[in-house]
Amino acid sequence: MSGSTEGAVIGVDTGGTFTDVTLYDPASGSLVVAKTPSTPHDPSEGFGNGLAAVLELAGLEGWKIGRVLHGTTVATNLILERKGPPAALLVTTGFKYVLEIGRHDIPRRANLFTWQKPLRPVPPEHIWEIGGRIDPDGSEHEPLDEAALHQAAREIAAEGIGTIGIVLLHSYANAAHEKRAAEILREEHPGALVSISSEVLPVLREYERSVVTLLNAYVMPTVSTYVERLERRAEERGIGAPLLLMKSSGGVASARAIRRSPVETALSGPAAGIVGASFVAQQAGFDDLVTIDIGGTSADIALVRGGQPGLTTNSRIADWRVTLPMVDLTTIGAGGGSIARISETGGLVVGPESAGAAPGPVCYGRGGEQPTVADAHLVLGNLPQRLLDGGFVLDRTAAHQAIARRIAEPLNLGVEEAARGIIDIVNNTMVGAIRIVSVERGHDPRDFVLVPFGGAGPLHGGALARLIGCLTQLIPPAPGVLSALGLLASSLRAEFSRSCVQRRGRFDLDRIATVFATLVRDATAWLTEEGVPDAARRITWHTSLRYEDQGSELTLPWSGSTIDEMTLAATLAAFHAEHERLYSFRLDDVPVEMVTLRVDALGLLPPLKLREIPSGGPAAGAITSRQRIHFAEGAVETPLYDRARLGAGAVLQGPAIIAQLDSTTLILPNQIAEVHPSSALVVREA
Repeated sequence: MSGSTEGAVIGVDTGGTFTDVTLYDPASGSLVVAKTPSTPHDPSEGFGNGLAAVLELAGLEGWKIGRVLHGTTVATNLILERKGPPAALLVTTGFKYVLEIGRHDIPRRANLFTWQKPLRPVPPEHIWEIGGRIDPDGSEHEPLDEAALHQAAREIAAEGIGTIGIVLLHSYANAAHEKRAAEILREEHPGALVSISSEVLPVLREYERSVVTLLNAYVMPTVSTYVERLERRAEERGIGAPLLLMKSSGGVASARAIRRSPVETALSGPAAGIVGASFVAQQAGFDDLVTIDIGGTSADIALVRGGQPGLTTNSRIADWRVTLPMVDLTTIGAGGGSIARISETGGLVVGPESAGAAPGPVCYGRGGEQPTVADAHLVLGNLPQRLLDGGFVLDRTAAHQAIARRIAEPLNLGVEEAARGIIDIVNNTMVGAIRIVSVERGHDPRDFVLVPFGGAGPLHGGALARLIGCLTQLIPPAPGVLSALGLLASSLRAEFSRSCVQRRGRFDLDRIATVFATLVRDATAWLTEEGVPDAARRITWHTSLRYEDQGSELTLPWSGSTIDEMTLAATLAAFHAEHERLYSFRLDDVPVEMVTLRVDALGLLPPLKLREIPSGGPAAGAITSRQRIHFAEGAVETPLYDRARLGAGAVLQGPAIIAQLDSTTLILPNQIAEVHPSSALVVREA
């Protein structure tokens, strides 16, 4: 198996400001954490520096490492910043403007009359139409026009375009035309990188399939080069272990697999964080979670049921719908760096604009002038003035002056009152996003445990838990580097989909069985390629269903391991029940249609078995100082605890501040925190 060697394991998560690294030693069950500055000019340099730092801290040599796992934002940034190379697209005759037409919906908060479609990833002049057509049942309606293909390939080469996507009609039913087109392109244009939709996303809906295939081609050259650099950086540190990269679906895959389908890494950072949250929660005995990852610029919110993050095929990256299976999350512009300002109408607004890492909040002393959420926390006393184990000193006076001048005085408020207003507004913005993934999808937040993480997550967790009604929150042992830990807790994963449309309730069981068999064969081949032994393999079946003429589907597990009338009936019954749970109604008399079949392949990696922390004395022994916190009810002298000194079983009565290298936790009045043997903090109302 890729990475099955029983050596130490390293997880590296590259962020905008810091590269977070964790090293797990299975021999001792210990975990070593390091943070190094990110290197935006070449992220692989920060990756290599992180490897060197954590090896030194652990006292290990590179040859003792069994595998290296990595979460990256390279593909995401290319898409967001539109910095990929020029690309071309080959389509079936008549579909030249499929990207320009797109869909008729507009973004949720956009103005119907002023919104304009964003620029397409490929302009029409770089789209070539090719004769030939496959019917929906996979039969050839018209032969492929190979002469037109040769001509198009020569024209693309003459234009100097080396990145090409191929999206031909109904290729999900029969990929022969696309595969032949790729062969011709490689003959005529040997240096080109070619991406075909029947390999990237073999499902119906031409627009979405075109976007995903094109984005895959768009990021392929840069990601391929980046992966090569990562492998070289590891070799320079004496590490010969396999490199695995996190995918947006919450699993990892080999560097070889990622080179073929790099678009699957687009949300790898948030996905790793959710996997990490699931892992630490299970260590403490919790399976149903609302997770919120709050960084400097944004907050990512997700729901976890039964220890498994939900997947969706309806995600967006920037302006594009990416219909690959991805961890189901909602992202909003709210974080520690979110800027507070007075709007044109005289109200207080917080975010989505952020001060980022440079210049950052005013209290960072790096030239920032606009007050932020972090400044408000510091003014209220929620944050200690020294962070990163005392290595980073915050400027409370500058933060106080900025809030006074720009917020408090224009609104005729006290500085602490204005700071509380900033925190209240950003908290309620986050609550709205939490309701999107919970209440709006038929889940009661009171039935879930809130897991706040990221650098700013534990500062907001107590207030958020109260606002949404969560009775318990769980603060991970290392909240600020949880994505790196999530990498270590992940497994190899791949998804294989194919549209198999069954209309008006008429189901062809033989055809369904044939498609599932093909997908299982592909999944098995992938697991073999990844070196996964039989005992570590898990294969599950899924199908997407809808009522007749609906425009979207629900994806459900196939009820059983055979294809027959009984398992079909059980799957349809599960669909009716899930539709009623989500939307409060079911249509038993309306035919159900099947759209896409999916097989998930999982290769289990050796599990983490972290060492439990020993019991300690009373929590009072971990108090390092006291500071004044300004609550709405008045100022309170509050103890500041060093989390590293807290032993299992220690109980802290709020209000309290708990400091550690990567984050700060705020326990509110009438909340009690208890240290679990896994080192997580379990916080409940008193």
